[in-house]
Amino acid sequence: MQKISRRELFKLVGAGVLATTGISLLSTDALANTPATDEYIGKISGGNSAKDAKITVELPQIAENGNTVPVKFSIDSPMTEADYVKTVHILADKNPAPLVATYNFSPLAGKAAVSTRMRLARTQNVIVVAEMSDGTVNIAKKEVKVTIGGCGG
Repeated sequence: MQKISRRELFKLVGAGVLATTGISLLSTDALANTPATDEYIGKISGGNSAKDAKITVELPQIAENGNTVPVKFSIDSPMTEADYVKTVHILADKNPAPLVATYNFSPLAGKAAVSTRMRLARTQNVIVVAEMSDGTVNIAKKEVKVTIGGCGG
């Protein structure tokens, strides 16, 4: 049996760690919605397809601490009796409980915009789903990389 020097052992272990890390970074899991999130979006939309329009979402690309991640959204709507944003849901697809917040609007609000903070467990997609008064659903999605999780996981 051939002896391996300590230096060679560290090289092999280091190469294995780098290879494993590289494979996990290439995973598309971070970009996919979880079944719970997809189910929730399906309930909101009533099975109709959601449009990627009208919603502007502001999130940091990298959140150093998942305990307090700022999120801001605004929705382009005239906010009249005939055409307004009815409800907006914020979802985080990898949180233990995906629903972060729900906001209700009426034409009296004048505009549909909110700025708040949320907790994120880890790197994941934040999804904003807007239900309009005419029954259509708009959706926007952004990924946030979290370096320290905020949901105890």
